[in-house]
Amino acid sequence: MIRRALLLLWAFAATPLMAQECSDVEFNGNGFTMCEVDATTADLRLFLNDADGALLGQFGAIDTMLAEQGKRLSFAMNAGMYHDDRSPVGYYLENGTEVMHVVPNPGPGNFGLVPNGVFCLRQGRADVIETHAFLGAAPACVYASQSGPMLVIDGELHPRFLADSTSRYVRNGVGTSADGSRAVFVMSRGRVTFHEFGSFFRDLLGLPNALYFDGNISRLYAPQLGRNDAGFRMGPMVGVVVDAQ
Repeated sequence: MIRRALLLLWAFAATPLMAQECSDVEFNGNGFTMCEVDATTADLRLFLNDADGALLGQFGAIDTMLAEQGKRLSFAMNAGMYHDDRSPVGYYLENGTEVMHVVPNPGPGNFGLVPNGVFCLRQGRADVIETHAFLGAAPACVYASQSGPMLVIDGELHPRFLADSTSRYVRNGVGTSADGSRAVFVMSRGRVTFHEFGSFFRDLLGLPNALYFDGNISRLYAPQLGRNDAGFRMGPMVGVVVDAQ
């Protein structure tokens, strides 16, 4: 199974990427769906509300909004934790406008399991940055979403992850390469521990930094794989925008 996963990754590296490439991969007895995005060329954005301030909440609502601009989604995923009213729990920046400030302190739940981090989109690159490093560097993000915990921090798993944990959920998150050119969005196809999920990013994908988006309510829009997950309305979402055809 590991060999098959490595062959898939080799194929991604050996051929030019479309807006994104999605595939199902097996690793250490668990199934994952991954969508790899070339952040140097893809139009990667975060979405929360429409132009009138109304919550989007669903992938279809994003597509409806984009259709008015002659655009469409080619991939999307929920992208950060939110309150009952779907407002972001942590830092959220959309097209340069700050919706919620950075939350730097430990707190309850997975978000507060520090170190947590920020997913930052700039022109031609995407980065997962640990929260305090983000505050120190103050990168000029165009879009950003804070979530937690970090899955991988500078090549190491989060220090609170346990190899023998019994806490298992369907989980989703994102990892980025050191040069910001590669963003890989991953959702488990079954229930996995944080340790197993983080290990996928570190050991198979070789990504130095990765961030947990959410669990249990994880959703994916990946037409390449026939995926268009529905359910309760979501808060922040991330997606690749392409020209409508």
